[in-house]
Amino acid sequence: MQTPFPPVTPPRRILMGPGPSDISPRVLAAMGAPTVGHLDPYFLRIMNETQEMLRQVFRTQNQMTISVSGTGSAGMETCVANLIEPGDRMIACINGVFGGRMADVAERCGAEVTRLERPFGEVFTAEEIEAAVREVSPKVLGIVHAETSTGALQPLEEISQVVHDAGGLLLVDCVTSLGGLPVEIDEWGIDAAYSGTQKCLSCPPGLAPVTFGPRAVEVIDNRKTKVQSWYLDMTMVRNYWSDQSRAYHHTAPINMNYGLHEALRIILEEGLEPRFERHMRNHLALKAGLAAMGIEYAVAEGHQLPTLNAVRIPEGVDDKAVRGRLLEEFGIEIGGGLGPMAGKVWRIGLMGEASTKRNVMLFLAALEECLATSGVSVTAGAGVSAASDAYRSAS
Repeated sequence: MQTPFPPVTPPRRILMGPGPSDISPRVLAAMGAPTVGHLDPYFLRIMNETQEMLRQVFRTQNQMTISVSGTGSAGMETCVANLIEPGDRMIACINGVFGGRMADVAERCGAEVTRLERPFGEVFTAEEIEAAVREVSPKVLGIVHAETSTGALQPLEEISQVVHDAGGLLLVDCVTSLGGLPVEIDEWGIDAAYSGTQKCLSCPPGLAPVTFGPRAVEVIDNRKTKVQSWYLDMTMVRNYWSDQSRAYHHTAPINMNYGLHEALRIILEEGLEPRFERHMRNHLALKAGLAAMGIEYAVAEGHQLPTLNAVRIPEGVDDKAVRGRLLEEFGIEIGGGLGPMAGKVWRIGLMGEASTKRNVMLFLAALEECLATSGVSVTAGAGVSAASDAYRSAS
């Protein structure tokens, strides 16, 4: 019988939105390798190597560093659910959508959540955090390192010390920073962190790297209640990732882990520092090009993410119409704003495989065409010329 449904033939896109990002053919090829059992000796080797590479990218010695079966939000829920028991106090730092999501997850786990809030696009100071932890004495303080919804980069070094001095644990969302920006788990004293494969790691969505430090592991070991989520319970899942017991918990997504393994190999081949420099170089060129076109960033200087550029939409320009043209005519995907930024900003991703000079130049030229036909006065070639100058000065 012939099926009435066509085969999967997605269009080719240049993924310059908030995620997923472009994926190397090497990663896609790895995912197409033969599937083996989740306890096959070959897959156990892949697990061990993936853990070791994740430690290098997270810059940590934490033994409990694994890939959780699920997207970045599963990583968030894993960290919160394992560290929080009913009645625990937690501070959730909210300056965007994902800080708010962390608060929601913590409340569902029974935490007494204090919401420390800043306007979307702003960041928290160490003084604000210190005042809050003195008042609340939280078991956990959760904060977003790279807020995908706003393009804001949160400094962490001073905050870590403040939280620890108050006896709390620091939980950090690294979804849009891991693999594109320095994430110093050990040096910054981060107790638990999570990320996602689909951003700067340039792997399809489906896994969430997480890492738990010694303080966090001690908290998990001394829980008085069961972890709210059976599927994400690290007291059981960690045995599957252990060299010793390999106790079955759930069937891991075998081929997704192949893909993450290859994505991490690509990162380490490039080198972390060169990779960070590449992301910053392309960000600065994009920024120069946008400035030449009269487009400003929505986040203050010094706190702008190089991996996710949130910029203000020019007055009178139709947000959806421009994004639609970029997608349909040029095959370029960018994101719109969320929450109070909806309709006011574009979110332009330069993450992993998508962070290239080619993409920067193509996007600026395409955006110029879209703006010109929207009635915006733009000097022809100004954006591309300014970006070209930025690249030359960086070389």
